[in-house]
Amino acid sequence: MLRVIQRALRPARLVGVRFHAEGEGGRPEWQDPKSEDEVVNITYITKDGDEYNVRGKVGDNVMYLAHRYGIEMEGACEASLACTTCHVYVLGDHLERIPGATEREDDLLDLAPFLKENSRLGCQIILSKELDGLRIQLPRATRNFYVDGHVPQPH
Repeated sequence: MLRVIQRALRPARLVGVRFHAEGEGGRPEWQDPKSEDEVVNITYITKDGDEYNVRGKVGDNVMYLAHRYGIEMEGACEASLACTTCHVYVLGDHLERIPGATEREDDLLDLAPFLKENSRLGCQIILSKELDGLRIQLPRATRNFYVDGHVPQPH
């Protein structure tokens, strides 16, 4: 049974450079939406079933947004498309609204444990208004080839 966590998640007040497109890495912008027109509501469901409702903005990257709000999504390669530690399941009909995975993302997903039809890499999901209400489920485990048990901290 899923439990909904009813607590305010406070984002970090860090400002980096805007993230880059697929495979370019980079850091997130980490800024609040400037208007309601930019708001994209997203729910993260942890492997334990806890739900976190977050207000993202158009252009945010699902992985970096999780980092901003302290949700445990690893992202060891920092969005450079070199690992699968930001593997997620896209719930409901939102999968159809996300641009299709590139060949590189598909190749990496083949390496992800607990792969499903609705699997994607969180670093490759960029929020748009069409994704308002997006629900993301984190898998039971991910595979980090860096060091077993090591969890990199967001910068």
